[in-house]
Formats: sequence, structure tokens, C-alpha cells
Amino acid sequence: MSSPAADYRGYADLAGHQVEGADYKIHVRANAQSSVAVIAPHGGGIERYTSEIASAIAGEDFNLYMFEGIRLSENYTALHLTSHRFDEPRCLELLTGCDHVVAIHGCGGEAQQALVGGLDAGLKAVVAQSIAALGIETLLADHPFLAVDPMNICNRGRRGVGVQIEMTMPLRRQCPRDALCAAIRSVLLALPKHSCGGASVK
Repeated sequence: MSSPAADYRGYADLAGHQVEGADYKIHVRANAQSSVAVIAPHGGGIERYTSEIASAIAGEDFNLYMFEGIRLSENYTALHLTSHRFDEPRCLELLTGCDHVVAIHGCGGEAQQALVGGLDAGLKAVVAQSIAALGIETLLADHPFLAVDPMNICNRGRRGVGVQIEMTMPLRRQCPRDALCAAIRSVLLALPKHSCGGASVK
């Protein structure tokens, strides 16, 4: 399927074709006491259920960012700005003050799978272990979503590394969501606590 969003070079292109408040909305909740950000750059109707999962993982403890499609149809084709071109300014502002970034995404597939990538080798390994412990098939390699591009939005935090979790629709829709989110949260809650650098985006 042809996707107009595939031609966008960045957020400025997207914003030139789509209208905030009509086609998409942006939610930012900064927590200056946390160095962790949980993001859903393809939330709402773009990759369904990723907003709900990101919000549940973040709870009240972590920074939260969601870019959400709110069109009646064709959210993916109109709004899916690929991760290495995702440069929405409010997201970048939030991430520059955070040491740990976890991006939640949706992907295709018939089985319940989590495909984990990103440049934060240590954190992604522990996150993958926590998901696999639930009996969910979890891959760290040999999948198409390795997220090793430094420009991938998951890698644009203060340390230049992050974690990307791609979840198939059966996992997003049918998996016991509370257990999945709690497993990821438990890993993030165990990270050393620092100030997030005074992120003040609204």
C-alpha cells in the first residue's frame, strides 16, 4: 500500500500535510524526577494499542510522550513517520534530558511476539528477559527492527542509546496487558534514579 508518510523527510513535512488537533495529537508529560522516557511515536490509530501500553508502562513514574493518529481512517498511511526520521520537537526536547528511552511500536505478525532493538545493549537485554519470562516469544536479533540507526528516535536520549520494542497485534490485543506492562515497568523502576535535567515541555 502506498503511504504518503513514507515520503516525509521529518516532522516538518508531516505537519505541512496534516493538521494537529484534527489528524493527530501530541501528549507530553514530563517528570523532572525521572531519567526515563517511555514513548509511543506511532500511537493512537497509527499502530493501535501502543499508546495504551506506553501509558501503562510509564504510569506516574516516568516521562511519557505519545504522537497519536486521530483520523477516522488511514492513520498509518498519513501519519507513520518512520522512526529514524521522527524529529517532532517536543519529543526531542523531552529526550535530551533523559538517560533511558523505551519506544513502544506495533508490527505485523500472526503470533504473539516482541522484537526488541535499540543501541542500549544492556537495557534491551534485561527488558527482553522480562518479557520472555512471561512465556512470550522475544527476539533480540534476526528480526527486521534492530533500531541501530543513531537517528532512530529511541536512540536520541541524553546518552545516545535506547530500546525499541515492536509488538505484534496479537500481543498488543490479546496478551494480558497488565502483566506485560508490569514486567517492563519493573525493569525501569530498578534503574538508577537521576534528575531528568529539568525537561519543561508541555
